[in-house]
Amino acid sequence: MVETGLINRTVWLALALLASFAAAAETTVEVVDTYPSGHSVTLAPKETFYIRLRFDTDEPIKIWAQPYFRGERVRAGSNPSYVYTGSGEALGWFFLFDGGGMVDEIRISVGDGSLDGTRVALTYPIEVWGSRNPVVRGPTPDWVEELRALDKQRQRVAIQQAASQPIPAGQAMMTHLLVVGVFALGLAGVIVPVRTFIRWRGGWRVAAAIPLAVMGFVLLRIAFGVGRDPTSHNLWPFEILIAALVSLAIVTVLTVTRKIARVVEDS
Repeated sequence: MVETGLINRTVWLALALLASFAAAAETTVEVVDTYPSGHSVTLAPKETFYIRLRFDTDEPIKIWAQPYFRGERVRAGSNPSYVYTGSGEALGWFFLFDGGGMVDEIRISVGDGSLDGTRVALTYPIEVWGSRNPVVRGPTPDWVEELRALDKQRQRVAIQQAASQPIPAGQAMMTHLLVVGVFALGLAGVIVPVRTFIRWRGGWRVAAAIPLAVMGFVLLRIAFGVGRDPTSHNLWPFEILIAALVSLAIVTVLTVTRKIARVVEDS
């Protein structure tokens, strides 16, 4: 009997310790404030709804705030997440697409982003209505600007950490091949239309001037834009790539059409 009682006490003590450990390791999140505030809110077109969150965690987590209506995810843009540890505040936000839509709850999810490692930690009931008309709003509270500034700082740190990580050899090779391929395709988008324009005669030469005009327009647009604002065409390689693809597609269609026309004439 003594041994049985001792075993029972040992088991209960172990269970209590496990429960205590699980409670200590649990991540908690609560909504402190919102902007616009209130239990029923109308958002103007493209207006962002902000959620001030307080968290407490013993492990690194990410936090997402996502709007729902009648159990279904609402079509909306919502905040990305950074890695949070310890205790502090985080900023959740969303905006409704197309200036419309309704929200009856906001689900706050925490975890690592995977299906198995992410759970809904809090469901916050609220009514949010999207409007297509302007809404008169008071000044933005300080906590919104402060948490936005913290997010920008976290973003810079995340970019620096990602840049400092060594790139695997395979990924570096794929990146190199991609850059070479884009450059070659862009060059072909210029050379092929020029060559076609020089070789063709008559009305076909006029048609061959179309892809040249496409490439010329894009290149001049980039040149003038960068001359006025150096940051206006940060993605200029992709602009040239798209123009090159369009140019090559036009040349291909014209070449096939020209061959068909010759066959018809010969017959």
